Amino acid sequence: MKSKAYLSVGSNIGDRLNNIVQAVNLLRSNKHIYNVTVSSVYETEPVGNVEQQNFYNIGIKIETDLDPFLLLEALHDIEQKLHRKRLVRWGPRTIDLDIIDYENYQIKTDILTLPHKERDNRKFVLEPLLEISKDDPAYHNLLQEKIKCTKDTNWIKVVQQSEVFNESTKN
Repeated sequence: MKSKAYLSVGSNIGDRLNNIVQAVNLLRSNKHIYNVTVSSVYETEPVGNVEQQNFYNIGIKIETDLDPFLLLEALHDIEQKLHRKRLVRWGPRTIDLDIIDYENYQIKTDILTLPHKERDNRKFVLEPLLEISKDDPAYHNLLQEKIKCTKDTNWIKVVQQSEVFNESTKN
């Protein structure tokens, strides 16, 4: 059975756009991930007190037959392939892939919390997901409410329309 999941992807080291495109291609090449929908690319201000470059972020909607924990493993495998180093909390990274929501699951373990515990505090998560959730009215409305209520004051702007993920990046 396929489940719907929403992901957030970000990069702020090296060729940020290429890192994100590679992550999308690796998601699309996974035989357990289907119907990958990608938002525009947003440039965003970093969160936290670590001096670093701005991020490029996208939202992704997928269908998958992986359970949430196996999906998390698949995302960590992609991060490894793209040379992610976990050195500083909220620090710079070549790529970061997070599960934001997975169906209506509510999970709280040491390795996975759903919905993602920072979802409602991050415009760079909410706005890209809002862009790609129009065919899911309940989730789209939830995101609209979360955006109205967020206390996040960091700036966010579209830098590349979703066409960057054209037919050549699809499987």
